[in-house]
Amino acid sequence: MDIVYIRDLRIDTIIGINDWEREVRQTVSLDLEMATDIRGAADSDDISDTVDYKSVAKRVIAFVETSEFLLVERMAEGVSDILREEFGVTWLRLRVSKPGAVTGAADVGVIIERGERT
Repeated sequence: MDIVYIRDLRIDTIIGINDWEREVRQTVSLDLEMATDIRGAADSDDISDTVDYKSVAKRVIAFVETSEFLLVERMAEGVSDILREEFGVTWLRLRVSKPGAVTGAADVGVIIERGERT
């Protein structure tokens, strides 16, 4: 299994359960790891033979920017669904964090894994 990844993708969105969080855009940070076999792309040198991280980033940004979830857990599942359904990712690890959400902590959030490692 090979991994295509995106680190610290920062996106402003409405996220949170508190009244003030429903009024102010906050920055979330995403780390994505997506399983793929890169040998086809290595042989062909063609972006269509791999997971195109630029296309993934653009799609995830569009989704998260327009979302208004209460919980990062729901956001993570939505991003996971997009990666699996639209990009054919069979396994992924996704970290969604809210920097500064808890006093004294650099960030808080969730890490999920979905699919089968092959």
